[in-house]
Amino acid sequence: MLVHASDGLPRVRLAEPSGSTAEVVLYGGQVVSWKNKHREELLFMSSKAIFKPPKAIRGGIPVCFHEFGNLGSLEQDGFARNRMWSLDSDPSPLPSADNQSSVDLILKSTEGDLKTWPCSFELRLRISLGDGKLTLIPRVRNTDSKAFSFTFALANYLSVSDISEVRVEGLETLDYFDNLMGRERFTEQADAITFDGEIDRVYLSTPPKIAIIDHEKKRTFVLRKDGMPDAVVWNPWAKKAKALSDMGDEQYKTMLCVDSAAIETPIVLKPFEEWRGRQELSTVSSSYCSGQLDPRNVLRGFH
Repeated sequence: MLVHASDGLPRVRLAEPSGSTAEVVLYGGQVVSWKNKHREELLFMSSKAIFKPPKAIRGGIPVCFHEFGNLGSLEQDGFARNRMWSLDSDPSPLPSADNQSSVDLILKSTEGDLKTWPCSFELRLRISLGDGKLTLIPRVRNTDSKAFSFTFALANYLSVSDISEVRVEGLETLDYFDNLMGRERFTEQADAITFDGEIDRVYLSTPPKIAIIDHEKKRTFVLRKDGMPDAVVWNPWAKKAKALSDMGDEQYKTMLCVDSAAIETPIVLKPFEEWRGRQELSTVSSSYCSGQLDPRNVLRGFH
């Protein structure tokens, strides 16, 4: 159901029978809240987030289209994050989402967009809430008379108890671009990624499943994705957090971005072609999930 909050931005509230909820603002087509059945917020939202156009909202799950980060010359992370989306009444070929736990959104190119990026497109997003999981299905259709290419990301701002107690499994041995080192390419050497300083990396050709393990909360986020082969891992740490006007100085300690992305190889669409991605975020208790990705890790608990 569409409601107008105190910030003036129209938003959709989703709920499902087990008690979990989500909120999506039409500005940016952005999920800004996802709570489990215990009413615990699972996504990070900056205390200084600006819910006022034209600023992008710092937190939740921003949609980054037609480019991501500093790889292009246009607005950082593309223009989908600071446009007003619409409810999509015809999400074909997906079946209609006529229940309380999913919503279909659409963003079409405007004349202003065409001046910045001369490509006519339709960007659709289905957001579905299930028991313990949140699924996003982005689609891009080329409505132009010529081919175009783009990069894409769903930037997942995850809420964690203490970043120094978090580890990420599933990216070990992979190559990554390090944005703190001029996008130089390295190979991950660690068994799991842990955090003791700023990190801004694009991991390449990643598996369809990544685990973000929060030891203190004994909770694991499981990120499953399709059509988005890369994964961005970002935390600004103390110095960068202080420099970000829309983020609290100490808030880097309770957030981690692990994004589903298509960055290294841009997606190319011919006229009338459509690209589809899929992301599913779920949570499980850490005692159950830790080590699932690598059978050797299961043994560690017994030594």
